[in-house]
Amino acid sequence: MRLDLFVQQILSSSRNEAMRAIEAGLVRVNGRVCADKGRAILPSDKVEVAAAEVERVVPQPGMELTILARGDGWLVLDKPAGMPVHPLRAGETGTLLNGLVARFPEMQGVGEEGGLRSGIVHRLDVETSGCLAVALTDDVWRKLRQAFSAHTTRKTYLAEVSGLLRENGKAELDLVIRRHSPAFVCVARLDEKGARTCRLAWKVRADLSAGRRHSTVIEVDLDTGFLHQIRATMAHLGHPL
Repeated sequence: MRLDLFVQQILSSSRNEAMRAIEAGLVRVNGRVCADKGRAILPSDKVEVAAAEVERVVPQPGMELTILARGDGWLVLDKPAGMPVHPLRAGETGTLLNGLVARFPEMQGVGEEGGLRSGIVHRLDVETSGCLAVALTDDVWRKLRQAFSAHTTRKTYLAEVSGLLRENGKAELDLVIRRHSPAFVCVARLDEKGARTCRLAWKVRADLSAGRRHSTVIEVDLDTGFLHQIRATMAHLGHPL
């Protein structure tokens, strides 16, 4: 048996968790640290795995989940507004992932990051509702991540913005995360470190103006993905969400 599969069996974990243990130097074969995940384990070999703290998502049974679509190793769920996608710290509850691991325990440890982001392929802002894809196995997680990285997926958003927007449009701005907790994203200064060029396009869908209050519903297509990209871009253009 391969070393990574043997360690996975010892830990009763996902394959990614086993590989992370090997990469971290926590695995010894016959007294020596072994970083070769594909090494064949023989009946005479002695394998030791050092204790390591593995972050686990706290299962939260009874949480209502709305599954929109399901396939071999993946789900698409309806994430309600106001609910975080995954915990930010050990022991945190009240996130969509807490309910997911209670119903699909095989998700624990799935993905490169595993831990508190087990199975999460992409994220939505806490206050954003919408379709969220998650993976139940490592193989499916890798395939979905590759699809997002190659832009073979398409994400469309509906947003209500302040003011009147009469025409369709596009925007290309350099955005930067100025603060992480809580997250604050804005347009970058010239050559600011950590900035990324972000592009989106919108189509005007409806005028919701009433009396002195003016607002417009737009359909937004992202060419790039960045934290709070729509919020930061539209605010900069004078039409905040």
